[in-house]
Amino acid sequence: MLRRKKEKKRPVWGVPKGIVLLATPEGWPTSVLTESGNLCGRLDVPINTDSQDARIAAAVMVTELARDFHDTDVKVSWDPSQEPWSWTAQVTLVAENEPSSPDAEG
Repeated sequence: MLRRKKEKKRPVWGVPKGIVLLATPEGWPTSVLTESGNLCGRLDVPINTDSQDARIAAAVMVTELARDFHDTDVKVSWDPSQEPWSWTAQVTLVAENEPSSPDAEG
């Protein structure tokens, strides 16, 4: 019996384009904006995590999603916060000679 090699199936959602991160009493909800919609979830970090550490965790999550599901590297750049409990970031494709490190600035 011959078995077919399973191909890596690309997700229906597109490459990440942005992140919205909120600080709530219940935890750290996130929305990842993609080419084709939003992915909503929650960071797997303790509720009392520092906001900079939460931004780093969100950036790492999105960087790994782009690499694992789209075979591409991205850079996360956090916008200046307008509210002390809300952050947004832009996600851009990384040029081949540019490093792709998560950015927690902002």
